[in-house]
Amino acid sequence: MAIGSLLVIVALSYSQTLYEYPSGGGSYTVAKENLGANPGLIAAGALLIDYVLTSAVSLTAGVAAIASAFPALWAYRVPLALVILVVITVANLRGLRESGTIMTVPVYLFVGAFGAMLLAGIVAVVRDGPGTWAGLPTVGVPVTAFLLLHTFAAGCTALTGIEAISNGVTVFRPPVSRNASRTLWVMAGLMVLLFLGSIGLTQVLAVVPQGVETILSALSHRVLGDGPAYLLVQASTLLVLAVAANTSFAGFPRVASVLARDRYLPHQFAHLGDRLVYSNGMVVLAVLTAVLIVVFSGDSHALIPLFAVGVFLAFTLSQAGMVVHWFKARGRTWWIKALVNGLGAAVTAVTFLIVAFSKFREGAWIVLILIPGLALAFRAVHLHYREVGRELTLRGLPPSLRALPKPRVIIPISGVHRGVIEALRYAESISGDIKAVYVETDGGTAGRMLQDWERWGFQAPLEIVPSPYRSIIGPILDFIDAEDARHNDGQLATIVLPEFVPARWWQVLLHNQTAFLLKLALLYRKRRLGHVRAIVDIPYYLRE
Repeated sequence: MAIGSLLVIVALSYSQTLYEYPSGGGSYTVAKENLGANPGLIAAGALLIDYVLTSAVSLTAGVAAIASAFPALWAYRVPLALVILVVITVANLRGLRESGTIMTVPVYLFVGAFGAMLLAGIVAVVRDGPGTWAGLPTVGVPVTAFLLLHTFAAGCTALTGIEAISNGVTVFRPPVSRNASRTLWVMAGLMVLLFLGSIGLTQVLAVVPQGVETILSALSHRVLGDGPAYLLVQASTLLVLAVAANTSFAGFPRVASVLARDRYLPHQFAHLGDRLVYSNGMVVLAVLTAVLIVVFSGDSHALIPLFAVGVFLAFTLSQAGMVVHWFKARGRTWWIKALVNGLGAAVTAVTFLIVAFSKFREGAWIVLILIPGLALAFRAVHLHYREVGRELTLRGLPPSLRALPKPRVIIPISGVHRGVIEALRYAESISGDIKAVYVETDGGTAGRMLQDWERWGFQAPLEIVPSPYRSIIGPILDFIDAEDARHNDGQLATIVLPEFVPARWWQVLLHNQTAFLLKLALLYRKRRLGHVRAIVDIPYYLRE
């Protein structure tokens, strides 16, 4: 009853958020705008962790439901969960327009099948009376405060999912806020009925799961037996939990895209793929979910202690932010709205403390460390982008820029071939100061190289750099540095790299890729004297 009351309070609080923040973003947006950047980032970290855990817990619990009906599948929980994960990921990456309609079928099937099972259970109780707790220890166990808190914390996972609607308001049809609010209340009502109904029947009928069977499977067994009706309930449970996992593929990428637009995550998370979905966020979510499934051996009970901590932290920050919002906005009956959100913030804050305390040793400590760690990572990304923007800005530059002199060009070559001719042609089009350099790794090759260079009549001088230790990259870099020091003209030499490209991808493995390695060495050298070194790649495409 306490959990059901808490669910109603949270739903009431979030229904107000839907109207005030119809652009989505949920707890992150509300907390950032009203409490500041740091609380917003903590809420964002909690949300992202919650979505990953929602996906992992839903898939493992769904597999446990079907494995309860077919015990031979228990040994294959991890591969089965991964197969379902791959199917959901591929479907979302393809951006199926029918996904919304398809996903409603399992929901209606589950509500109908499970609801019918609960009604059948109520009929059985009225007809046959309550069950007896046979086979349990007769020694009494004291009901301590910690046991009550632990039980409450375990059941609070039923509230996860409420925040998904506030994060994705924009996916609803206009008027988005009203339709999202209606969906929220329908979902909350169903959650209360199904939650209280299954808990109540389990107690009244004295249901105890046998072996590795789930408690809901044991309840269905007790009410429906082993026939087709029982199998339908278990199959619909698997399907609806797959839908629950699918909600993370809508929520996680959307929150990540909002963070990326605010420059707290890499810009790639804000980009829509060719199917108009946030494919990068979906791929990251799928990988993290797969890691959790494998690391925790597909055991939903091992994952659940990590589950509710982030959810209630996000709840608390969101509702506290709404209280601040109402004090700023004022308006009609604002104090009643602030009171509602204040109540929501208070009860979710107390719940967060209960969950964190009672589940701490079972794994909640991991989430309590990860959330601030993610917030620090968001800050580091934001600092990097801010520094990049500061360095790239045109502010402070004079109205007219001084004309740059024509560049000095150095062309590293490995021999006299057609690729070198293309590089020389390009170099002559941008500069009259061109020099080629050849690294002699084998004695006697320098003379032949000079003869070929003169025989073909190239105008640019060719410099020979001996390399007794058969190194190529190091001697070329030293030569370039020496040329820059000798000229001392306020600029670094432009490097033109002739590079031939094989006709087939596997042929790349047959060549030493010296040009590519030299390009990397030049590109990631520390900038000298504040000057820029231009690197120009001239590809020559082979036909065979």
